[in-house]
Amino acid sequence: MIQIYTGNGKGKTTAALGQALRATGHGLKVLMIQFMKGQINYGELEAAKHLPLLAIEQYGRAEFVNPEHPEEIDRDLAHKAMRRAQKAVQDKTYDMVILDEINVAVHFGLIPVDEVITLLRTVPQDIDVILTGRYMPEQFAEHADMISDVREVKHHFHDGESARQGIEY
Repeated sequence: MIQIYTGNGKGKTTAALGQALRATGHGLKVLMIQFMKGQINYGELEAAKHLPLLAIEQYGRAEFVNPEHPEEIDRDLAHKAMRRAQKAVQDKTYDMVILDEINVAVHFGLIPVDEVITLLRTVPQDIDVILTGRYMPEQFAEHADMISDVREVKHHFHDGESARQGIEY
């Protein structure tokens, strides 16, 4: 199955991690590839150290990608992440592959939409792939078996609250 978690609300990566937790609880091997994330101590990285069936790999810098003018290093890291995703899917090393924030990477022009669609077309029947991130390209919908649109109703950021360790990262 191909699942997509998109939308402006909080919880897309968290939902994918919930799927990963459930899968590993049943003995399935999971790889999460994080696009545009790196050098920050995300809580899931620490948790994964205690879950031998869950691997998380980051392909990003500590700095945010400038959506107006992405740097070459950001494109290079995104392409490296795509090559890793293609290898993981084709090698069948993992039962589930999560492409965290890939929708945003495509939206920012780091990866061509066609490259992701090519990957989705080649996913073997026995592997689940999950894509996360706001700005899901419309072309992804026809390849997905499930899409959840996470909608923001209210968010504490708008009241000036900053991101909290263990909650938002």
